[in-house]
Amino acid sequence: EPIQERFFRPHFLQAPGDLTVQEGKLCRMDCKASVSGLPTPDLSWQLNGRPIRPDSSHKMLVRENGVHSLIIEPVTSRDAGIYTCIASNRAGENSFSLELTVAAKEVQKAPVFIEKLQNTGVTEGFPVRLECRISGEPSPQIFWKKENESLTYNTDRVSMHQDNYGYICLLIQGATKEDAGWYTVSAKNEAGIVSCTARLDVYTQWQQPPQQTKPKKVRPSASRYAALCDQGLDIKAAFQPEANPVHLTMQPGLVESDDL
Repeated sequence: EPIQERFFRPHFLQAPGDLTVQEGKLCRMDCKASVSGLPTPDLSWQLNGRPIRPDSSHKMLVRENGVHSLIIEPVTSRDAGIYTCIASNRAGENSFSLELTVAAKEVQKAPVFIEKLQNTGVTEGFPVRLECRISGEPSPQIFWKKENESLTYNTDRVSMHQDNYGYICLLIQGATKEDAGWYTVSAKNEAGIVSCTARLDVYTQWQQPPQQTKPKKVRPSASRYAALCDQGLDIKAAFQPEANPVHLTMQPGLVESDDL
């Protein structure tokens, strides 16, 4: 008697769950179907009920171990939706579904300084802050260095701070002569890196920080006497009677000018 061939409906040994993939990245869906008899099932994929055809960004692969893969690269917003994988043979079919969510592409901006470090002077024993402000997407990592030595951890006296608005601060409590030198702050993210350097000077108690002298402004005045006084001239001493310089002596017969 002829042997009757038995067929069994396929079932899945492995199936993925819902996925979230960032736009522009690669998405891979792996599954494995098995049957106890022949024939080996055929697999097909659908997106929102419509068949998926292989193209430049959608590929369907089968490995020797029976794992079927749908690979999408690059993922776009049009790829979001409900995916259904159907395994079928002569005995019947089976299927599973999952939802693919496509996240918006992450905006990346290299770090930039909104406010740079400034050269700073402080009297020995007093606190000092080295401050700057940085922007970047995603939020950059911050690194501090003094000369060529990295500052990697906080101490009771020297601490590094950062807030959610991009403000960066190195705080030194009770500055010493050893704290003087060049400080560098660097900001790094996936889009780039930027650095800024400034000098810290520490003065002893008897020293005074150098001050920039600004030229004294002379306010206009109707009185020439007042204007000359504003310029620092000792007018009274210059016109003492005992000085009696020749060019200031009034000569008889000369008419006094209103300007004088």
